[in-house]
Amino acid sequence: MTDSARTQFQELLHDQISNEFSASQQYVALAVWYDAHDMPQMAQHFYEQSVEERNHAMMIVQYFLDRDIDVKVPAAKAPVTEFTEYREPIELALSQEKVVTEQIVALASSARESGDYLGEQFMQWFLKEQVEEVASMTTLQTIAERANGNLFDLENFVQRELNSKGGEADASAPLAAGGNL
Repeated sequence: MTDSARTQFQELLHDQISNEFSASQQYVALAVWYDAHDMPQMAQHFYEQSVEERNHAMMIVQYFLDRDIDVKVPAAKAPVTEFTEYREPIELALSQEKVVTEQIVALASSARESGDYLGEQFMQWFLKEQVEEVASMTTLQTIAERANGNLFDLENFVQRELNSKGGEADASAPLAAGGNL
């Protein structure tokens, strides 16, 4: 299928590949910032978030491949890399997840409006995922605020509650091109 034959939903979904890769790069930047500030648990959390966002992009790539729709690997936007204090990266991550949620809702709406039932079904997992992502980042922001500068408490929370989950696989998740990392 050529690019001109894509539906509006498919065009938006193709753009989402870049959005997901950009989110992945942003999470790498946050992880590196925390690593440079000797916060290994926060760094690990955001490195893992980066891989998750990369996997989301590759799920969309696989969807295009499975539907025999032309797919191009787009560029990612340059991430924000400078912060003045430990809460700023979390605020950026929460803001980013809220934007991604709006993008996913728009995608699901576009699929429904265009009568693309396969696309609508594909978006259902992403909708569920975004609820979890926003909730997790909101909790992390709340804990960071409560820590009030006590980075040991924040690091302990992240290690205990976020990094110890072992990355259990979601059997309902779409397949990622090349496999999940």
